[in-house]
Amino acid sequence: MDRGLVSIIMPSWNTADYILETIESVMAQTYQNWELIIVDDASTDNTIELLKTLDDSRIRLLVNEINSGAAVSRNKALREAKGEWISFLDSDDLWMPDKLEKQIRFMDENGYHFSYTNYSEIDESGNRLGVTVTGPKHITKTGFYNYCWPGCLTVMYNRNYVGLIQIEDIKKNNDYAMWLKVCKKADCYLLDEELALYRRGRTGSISSHGITKLIGWHYKLFREAEGENPVFAAFNTARNMVFGFYKKKRYVKRGV
Repeated sequence: MDRGLVSIIMPSWNTADYILETIESVMAQTYQNWELIIVDDASTDNTIELLKTLDDSRIRLLVNEINSGAAVSRNKALREAKGEWISFLDSDDLWMPDKLEKQIRFMDENGYHFSYTNYSEIDESGNRLGVTVTGPKHITKTGFYNYCWPGCLTVMYNRNYVGLIQIEDIKKNNDYAMWLKVCKKADCYLLDEELALYRRGRTGSISSHGITKLIGWHYKLFREAEGENPVFAAFNTARNMVFGFYKKKRYVKRGV
């Protein structure tokens, strides 16, 4: 494990319109000790061709032979990661230039092993939507079973402390499945600054689907990824719905 190195986990699938801008936001970081592990999930557009034009030894491209989903892609990248710190960035989202520097300092100075930050939402064209999302300052294991508070693009954890994380092959909520494993090793703390931009509304994203499918995906998460019996899986799904409404009221700020 390389001390101080940040391994950035990036699954990609048909994001040719966005991925170079996303990678530019990584390359623009004030903290430059990073490796970017991109796992392309058998894209059918020209994503792979674009990635092959990049000339930076810190960027590694892995390609799935068949489309396998984000869980498989993230698992593969995590097995390849060499860094002390693990962070996540989807191939259509963006980071602020000082995201890594500020988050590592926050964790080092406080002795934290797991953290996240605020983020703002943008549309498909990159325009700000006037929505900023934050969350609780301290999330325990119980807090994570209540709800998935962090945005995936903001999370960082210490690999030396947490160890290698691998999750079940579920098609949705696989980032939440990771946090449910990490939270058994470490509490999570909020760096209360907007350090990332989440691209909302792309076809296939969870945010573009209705409540019925959302409930089904949450049940599948607890039943299959966590191995809970049907009663506990249904209970945790219900509490997720309740806390999801609470998050929208308490931690989603509009008109900012």
